[in-house]
Amino acid sequence: MTKVLVVDDEIPEQRHLSDILYSSFSGSVTVQCADNGKEAVSQASLWNPDIILMDIEMPLMNGIEATKRILENDPRVRIIFITAYSLFEYAREAVKLRVSDYILKPVVKEEVVAAIQKALDSIGVQRQLEGLRNGDESEAGEKGAQIVRKVKRWIEKNYSSIYVSLDSVGEMLSISPAYLSSIFKKYSGTNFSDYLSDVRTNAAKELLKDPLRSMGEIARMTGYENGSYFCRAFKKKTGFTPSEYRKNRGYRGGEA
Repeated sequence: MTKVLVVDDEIPEQRHLSDILYSSFSGSVTVQCADNGKEAVSQASLWNPDIILMDIEMPLMNGIEATKRILENDPRVRIIFITAYSLFEYAREAVKLRVSDYILKPVVKEEVVAAIQKALDSIGVQRQLEGLRNGDESEAGEKGAQIVRKVKRWIEKNYSSIYVSLDSVGEMLSISPAYLSSIFKKYSGTNFSDYLSDVRTNAAKELLKDPLRSMGEIARMTGYENGSYFCRAFKKKTGFTPSEYRKNRGYRGGEA
């Protein structure tokens, strides 16, 4: 059972969020509520929630200060900011504190469910990792393979982002890049960067079939910051530049 703490100084908002959680995750979550940041810090220390939905503007102690104190005691807690204020300063604080998500009021059920599901997925992988470290060899092997399969699927869905890296995925899973690199190599037979490069190269090959797509556009769509870096990476994998690959296969199109 996943424990979710809802922190908001407005009782109707507490009830609304609790209703969303119980209706969308029936049987898999238990919910408690706190009226302000100070109470949230106290409850978190005693109850040890897995996820916290944290309002920012509250009396006695705001959500940002409460988040800092809670994460000092338990850095594994997934915290989702919920606020009526779309201020840049709040967004910047959220990034600095590495909170799981940031939702604006009035809350939309689908956004809350998506944020909670993202946190649940992260918690699931974290628990598998803990079992991997503590389990016997055969159990560890199966759990390690499961984690690598999940990471591979995540890469296949998100390769187009320039921010995909060993460090970013390790941070998302709350494990060190070195440990992620080790289990990825052990259970996949290749290293993380090579797998990511293979996925991007295969995607680029498909995109090169479209003669109307430029090299710059394909570079952006496959997660490269610029066309030059894309060309070097593609040639390293295939032995051809993207332009040569397209020409040799009869795909003619833009080069810009």
